[in-house]
Formats: sequence, C-alpha cells, structure tokens
Amino acid sequence: MKKLTKVLALVLALVLCSSIFMACGKKGGENGTIAVIAKGETHAFWQAVKAGAEDAGAKYGYSVTFRGPTAESEEYVNSQREMVQSALNNKDVKAIVLATIGLGFADELVSAYDKGLPVVEFDSGLYSGGADITAGKDPTIGGVATDNFAAAGVAAENFYAYLKTNGLVKDGFKVGIIQHDSTATGIDRAGGFKAKIEELAKADGITLDVNVQVKANNAGEYKLGLTALKEWGAQAIFMTNEGVVNEVFPEVSDNAAAYKDILFCGFDAGTNQYNWIKDAGAKYALLVGSVAQDSYNIGYKAVELAAKKLAGEAVADVGIAGRWYNADNIDELKDQNIFYMG
Repeated sequence: MKKLTKVLALVLALVLCSSIFMACGKKGGENGTIAVIAKGETHAFWQAVKAGAEDAGAKYGYSVTFRGPTAESEEYVNSQREMVQSALNNKDVKAIVLATIGLGFADELVSAYDKGLPVVEFDSGLYSGGADITAGKDPTIGGVATDNFAAAGVAAENFYAYLKTNGLVKDGFKVGIIQHDSTATGIDRAGGFKAKIEELAKADGITLDVNVQVKANNAGEYKLGLTALKEWGAQAIFMTNEGVVNEVFPEVSDNAAAYKDILFCGFDAGTNQYNWIKDAGAKYALLVGSVAQDSYNIGYKAVELAAKKLAGEAVADVGIAGRWYNADNIDELKDQNIFYMG
C-alpha cells in the first residue's frame, strides 16, 4: 500500500511539474505577443495607453510588451529604433504597434513586411505618406489615433455654447489660440478649433476675431504666446495641448488680476488642468473646460486592430473621439481612465 501511495505521489508530482513547465515555458499569451512601442513610457498618458493595450491583449489571447524611450524627443529616436529591432528579432512577436518620435524607420518597416508582421500605427504617423518605404513593402495595416481636428471641434462647440449661454459672443469678440507646435497635431488642433468656432458664430450672424499664436516646444514660448494674446486683448483663449496648459496655468494663477477677465479652454489632461478646473475660477481666470484624448482606448483599439488582422478579419483606421469635460464630469472621466493625472 505504501509502495502504491509513493507511485501515485510520484505520478502526481510529474504531472504537476509538467504543467508548471508548460506554463512557464510558454512564451507570451496563448496566441503569442504583440509588441507595443510608444513615444514614451512613464508619462500618465502612456500609462493609460498601456492599460488599454494590455486589456485588449488579454481579451484576444496575446501577451503585450510595452516599451518607450526616456522622453518624447527625436534625440531618443535611435533608442526607439533599437526597441523596434528587438521586437523584430523576437520570434514570439506576431504584430507590432508603433508610434515613432521621428522619421527614418524604413528599414525596420520593410523588415516587418518581410517577416509577415503587421504593423499598426498609433497616436501619430510613422512616416510621410509612405515616401521612404520600399515600393510594395509597407507592413502597416491601419492606424489608431485621436482625430485632432474633430476633437478640437468638440472643444470649440462646447466652449462656444458656454460663451453663447452667458451672452458673451458678439461681432469682434476676440478669441486667441496658442498652438503648441507646427506639426500636424498642432495644426489640426488649432485649425479644428478655429474652423468650428467660426462656423458656429457665422450661423448666429457673428464674425469673430481670431488670433493664432504658433509656438515651439521650448521653455517660455507658450508664456510669450499668452502675453501676446493678452496685449492683443483676447477675451477667450484655447490651448492646444497639456504642455501649453502647464506653462499658462502658473502664469494665470500667479497673476490672477491680470487674467481674470479672460476665459480659457484646453486640450489633453493632467494635474494642472484638474486643479484649475476644480477651482472653478474662484481664485483666478476660469478654465471653462477641455477635451481629453481617450488614451486608454487608443491603446486598446490599437492592439485590437492587430489582433483582428491576425485573426484574418478586415481592418480599417480607427479615429478616437475626444471627450469634453468640465467641473461636472471630470471625476467621472478620471474614474474611467480617460482623464489622467500627472
């Protein structure tokens, strides 16, 4: 009896060890790995993207790796290229989700094509119109990103509604825009806001005076844009990204009397927008509201697009709509991982 018991124990142990070996030796999810390579990794925006990507991977049976350079600067483009090359050399990787911080990834993209790895663009484009990709060897299957023009239009629509409800808009009403750079993102956000708010005013028989200050992402430049708009006599100002807000908010809060008569509208999320909007203008100029990118769904939809392509499904570009928030719903969006702190 004791001998039989020992034999059964040995069999059970072997089965258990075999199961553990199989589980530990298995790479990635049951279907393999989807490598996500972002423009960054530590910022709250990218952490929300990562959460969405991992959830989509879990749903579709893929392990998700998430990597990004130290900062969203072209000086780190070689570091990001190494991350792409690492993914290409990983035999468990079945697809790549990529948001580059610069051009020059043609060789890596051609390599992905040759290896049969679909590539999903997300957050921004990979290259200019495919011009630097060898003819017939483009591995990209689609893109997932915020529709910046449309999202800025959402901001304009809600901002204009506030102005109209409070009887503030009239001919010659001065609207300023601080555009964060001259990239497609900056152009689309400034252009989308301008086009929509002018369209709405025109429908009411009103002509607005709009002043766009285009600035580079250098310390102090957004503050210069703010100063220029104040001297111009701006009555309302739209800020096209979190970086602009982060430079404008301290200036506005430290000089409350100087800016108390200007209304503000933002884009993106972050701690400064949270604190500014929750204050509701009690101490300084009012941040009426802002539009947040749905960073969680950008990550989720990008991985989902890759998974669907791998499953043989037809796929297409996915535009993620921006979400308007103000003091009434900011905490709700925060709970949904759409509004992030940081």
